[in-house]
Amino acid sequence: MIAACGRPAVFLDRDGVLNEALVRGGVPTPPRSLEEFRVLPGVAEACAGLRRAGFVLVVVTNQPDIARGTQTRAEVDRMHERLRSLVPLDEVCVCPHDDADACGCRKPKPGMLLGAAERLDLDLARSASVGDRWRDIEAAQRAGVRAIYVESHYDEPAPVGAHVAVAGLPEAATWIQQQGWAPEGPRDD
Repeated sequence: MIAACGRPAVFLDRDGVLNEALVRGGVPTPPRSLEEFRVLPGVAEACAGLRRAGFVLVVVTNQPDIARGTQTRAEVDRMHERLRSLVPLDEVCVCPHDDADACGCRKPKPGMLLGAAERLDLDLARSASVGDRWRDIEAAQRAGVRAIYVESHYDEPAPVGAHVAVAGLPEAATWIQQQGWAPEGPRDD
């Protein structure tokens, strides 16, 4: 059980929230290379504002193309190095598995969120997760954090049960900061 005395966090899906998801046949896919990797407008500023407000920022991303052999872990790591150089993040959690692997970290299972909460002493009751697919929203619900849905308009059903739907991370960051979960004053680390 995670202690309630920890810090509040914002868990962030990667593709479609922090960077452009490439939509192929109505389905979002991750960039295939660092050259295709593009951080979305307003993301760096939104994340900087959340950090100043006292939130821990944790990326939680499914990257099943690693297990499928269509993407290398090294290329995914290169993308995360680029992301970290542009966006103030505390941790990047990657599930490299596919559904058939039945791991506990692949969203919609909450393993990445719960593991980060334990490692970083996070208070899930004062935390939120931002995602653009049903897996993200369900993982947030299972972890006990507020689920924020970035309206994606993909060719798939919209998730059910999000606390709020937004156009993008900047709007999500504004909503999160209005909830009063952050500690008084900015982070000192």
